[in-house]
Amino acid sequence: MTLIAAKLFDNSMEESVIRFFADNNRFSSLNNSKFTIFPGFCDVHVHFREPGFVYKEDTYSGSMAAARGGYTAVCTMPNLNPVPDCDENLKLQLDSIKEKAQIAVFPYASITQAQKGKVLSTLLVDNDKRVVAFSDDGRGVQSEEIMLKAMTVAKQHNAIIVAHCEDNALLNGGYIHKGSYAERNGHRGICSESEYSQIERDIELVRKTGCKYHVCHISTKESVELIAKAKREGLDITCETAPHYLVFNDEDLKECGSYKMNPPIRGEEDRLALIEGIKNGTIDMIATDHAPHSAEEKSLGLEKSLFGIVGLETAFPILYTHLVKKGVITLQKLIELLNFNARKRFNITSDVGFSVWDLDAEYEIDAKEFLSKGKSTPFSGQTVNGKNMLTVYKNKAIYVKE
Repeated sequence: MTLIAAKLFDNSMEESVIRFFADNNRFSSLNNSKFTIFPGFCDVHVHFREPGFVYKEDTYSGSMAAARGGYTAVCTMPNLNPVPDCDENLKLQLDSIKEKAQIAVFPYASITQAQKGKVLSTLLVDNDKRVVAFSDDGRGVQSEEIMLKAMTVAKQHNAIIVAHCEDNALLNGGYIHKGSYAERNGHRGICSESEYSQIERDIELVRKTGCKYHVCHISTKESVELIAKAKREGLDITCETAPHYLVFNDEDLKECGSYKMNPPIRGEEDRLALIEGIKNGTIDMIATDHAPHSAEEKSLGLEKSLFGIVGLETAFPILYTHLVKKGVITLQKLIELLNFNARKRFNITSDVGFSVWDLDAEYEIDAKEFLSKGKSTPFSGQTVNGKNMLTVYKNKAIYVKE
């Protein structure tokens, strides 16, 4: 077998792999040179929908989808019902994690009460240590005054503010990128400024407060430029993008809900800027923004379908096929983007989980095989390389390729 990126961790990972195969003879066929062993991936941006929306996903189905994709640690966003903004509400989520999670699940708390952007959440004010960071993901914090308060409190606690950057005043009813496809097909577009203007605002607030700041799912070339400049300045800023922004541009859109996500798939100049951003270190990590919905909610076309696609089960094969095999980045770099950088930023220690991959396996992505309740993906039908054969967490086989 080949261990990839083991040097990013201590010797316990290699010891864990050896011990697992020694204790589990039925997997001995995977312990050979054909297969590649990766440390368990870490995704800092997923939606498991529990409590409140378990018909879309729940903690068990979401964590099993993660395991199938090679992930052994995820951070779950707080746009739930009830929102984890106080002890009582957070406990509901923690109980579901304790009961159902098959891998490590770290919840976010909201920045503001009920994610309404008006009053800081109790969990932020109290610096609750049961959460990984604070975010109103799904909504941008519209008030500069509130975001300044949030960052000031976070700085006092050495906590991270994780921002979904979106200026509602600039949306104008848009639902896909304001670009050539929207113009040609009569769709209302979302301008790039709606994202990068709020990043620009928040960077100025980071200058004032010194807060640790992380930007969710960046999608525009201007966002990359702003964050690169802020990093050169020495500000404590990190960011993520998602696989779909690195592979598609708006000319690839089709008239179906599986291509609708927020932020939207942007233009080719944006895609190329994001590629350059992951190569030069401006973009620290790749997160999936795994956001499952029911089939009905995603069957209403570009205009009326809900925002969001699933991504945990396709991220590695898509990125390996489009970036590594094409020589855009190395395999080592991809593992840093999918794992090490996220763990370092969010202080998520190695869990000694790992996954076993057949990198030569070629197949078509079939959403019917997903373990997630959500099946909506723009990658359906794509031919990719890299199939996960086994994911192990805490010396237990969580996912096994049948």
